[in-house]
Amino acid sequence: MSEFSHWNEAGRPKMVDISDKQPTSRTAIARSTIALSTALYEAIEQGTIKKGDPTQVAQIAGIMGAKKTADIIPMCHPIMLQGTDFTFAYEQTEAGYDLHIEAVVKCDGKTGVEMEALTAVSIASLTFYDMCKAVDKSMIIKNTYLVKKTGGKSGTFVHNID
Repeated sequence: MSEFSHWNEAGRPKMVDISDKQPTSRTAIARSTIALSTALYEAIEQGTIKKGDPTQVAQIAGIMGAKKTADIIPMCHPIMLQGTDFTFAYEQTEAGYDLHIEAVVKCDGKTGVEMEALTAVSIASLTFYDMCKAVDKSMIIKNTYLVKKTGGKSGTFVHNID
């Protein structure tokens, strides 16, 4: 099993040794989409969600999620993040609305921040759901994916899903 990067010579899991890699500037952008009803969208716009603004709480939770990625994804290295930011954009659909949550995570380091960006939008989506479930339990968290990454040995990746 030693041909696998995350397995040692004895066939046991390991964290990859990155000590010989050179630090580079790295960025990752991830997106998650939540389908929600028109009634929930209107409640958010009117500020009548009893728990408060769900996007503000989701953003804080997403930032915390990015910082804690190495604690919950076993083979991720702890990374000194230099920045994590979010955008939230509603899009009207035939069934109601889609909320697109996007996170941008940056660091100068020896390993990428794709997992931090993906964790950030996943935690933000779950938190948004938690904040709004009293109004609408039918929300669907969907299409969580890496939009773009830059830096490192593999260079730039851009997802062509849109």
